[in-house]
Amino acid sequence: MPTRPPLLLSFATLISNFDRFAVTPMLVLIALGLHVPLAAVVTAASGYFLAYGLSQPLWGLLSDRYGRLPVMRGTLIGAAVAGLVSALAPNLPVLIAARVIAGACMGAVVPASLTYVGDTVPQQHRQGALSDLMAASALGTGLATAVGGLLAGLVDWRSVFALPAICAAGCAVLLRRLSEPERAQAEGVRKNLMAVLTNRWALLVFGLVFVEGAVLLGTMTFLATALVHEGVDVVVAGFATATYGIGVWVSSRLVKTLGRSLAVWQLIAIGGTAMSLGYLVVTADANIVTVVITALLLGGGWSFMHSSLQTWVTSVAPEARGTAVALFASALFLGSAIASAAAGPFAERGSFTLVFGVAAGVAVPLVIAAAVCRHRYQRRTLVAG
Repeated sequence: MPTRPPLLLSFATLISNFDRFAVTPMLVLIALGLHVPLAAVVTAASGYFLAYGLSQPLWGLLSDRYGRLPVMRGTLIGAAVAGLVSALAPNLPVLIAARVIAGACMGAVVPASLTYVGDTVPQQHRQGALSDLMAASALGTGLATAVGGLLAGLVDWRSVFALPAICAAGCAVLLRRLSEPERAQAEGVRKNLMAVLTNRWALLVFGLVFVEGAVLLGTMTFLATALVHEGVDVVVAGFATATYGIGVWVSSRLVKTLGRSLAVWQLIAIGGTAMSLGYLVVTADANIVTVVITALLLGGGWSFMHSSLQTWVTSVAPEARGTAVALFASALFLGSAIASAAAGPFAERGSFTLVFGVAAGVAVPLVIAAAVCRHRYQRRTLVAG
C-alpha cells in the first residue's frame, strides 16, 4: 500500500495554500490601489478564510457521497474562475465577493487531499504521509509570501491572484490521471453527520483546531503587515514571512523522524511550545529579524502540532472520514477568520504588540489541553484495543 501522497495532490495542496496566503504581504498595496482603509481590505482576507471554513462540511459530505477527486476537480475550476475575477476586480466589493468564492472553492482541496491519504495510507504510515502533504503546503505558503510579495511590488498585486487561478485550472485537468480510492459506502448525509457530531473525541479535536487556527493562522496574517507598518518594503516583508514555509518544510522532516520514537502528545507539546515562543519574540519588537525567527518557530509549531491533530482526526470516525476531516478544516479556518477579523481594527491602529501578545498567551492553555487530551485518547484506545 502507498506510504506517500500522490504528487498531483501535493501540487493541488501547494496551489491552495498559495492562493490562501498570497494576500498577506499585499494588504497595504491593495488598500492604496483601491483607495480604501486597511481594515476594509482585511475583510477580503477574513472573508476568504470564513468561506474556506464554512464550505468544509459541504465538500466533506459531497466527497463521501461522490468521491474525493470529482469534488477536487470541480472546485479547482471554480477557484480558477474566481481567481481571475479577483485579478480584474475594479473595486473592493467585487474583490471581496471574488475572494469569498475563491475561498469557498479552494476549501475543498486540502481536506479532500487529507481524506485521500486517510483512505489509501495505512495508519502506521499516515502521519509521515500527512507530513509530506504538509511540506507541500509549506512550499505553497512560502511561495505565496515571497513570490506574492515580489510580484505585488514589482508588477502589480492583481498578478498575484491570476497566478494560482491559472495553476488551479491546469491541476483540475491533470487530476484526471489519478484513480478514485476505495472508501466506506456512503450512509447518507444525516448518518455521516451524526456519526461525527455524536463522537466526543471528534468534537474535542474540532475545538482544539479552532483555537489553533485563531492563534496561528489568524494572527500570522499580520506579521508582514506589522513590518510594512514599520516602513519595511512589501517585498522584503514578504520574504521575511516566507521563512514560515522553510520552518514548516524543515520541521515536517523532523516530524517524520521523531514520530517513530515520540508519542503524538509529545509532538503536540513541542509544536505548541514553539508557537507560543514565536509570538513572544515578535511581541517584544516587530522587525525583520524577530519576524523571521517567529515565522520559523510558527512553521515548527504547525508541523508538529497540526500534523498530529490531522492524524488524530483521520482515525476518530473512519466510517465518515471525509465529513470528519472537512469539519476539522472548517473549525481551523473559522478560527482563523474570526481572529483575523477581530484583530483587524487593532492592526489599523498599529497595535501589533497587543495582537501578538494575546496569541502567545492563548497558545499556552491550548498546548496543555491538546497534549493532555491526546495522551488520554491514546491510553483509552490501547485499552479498548
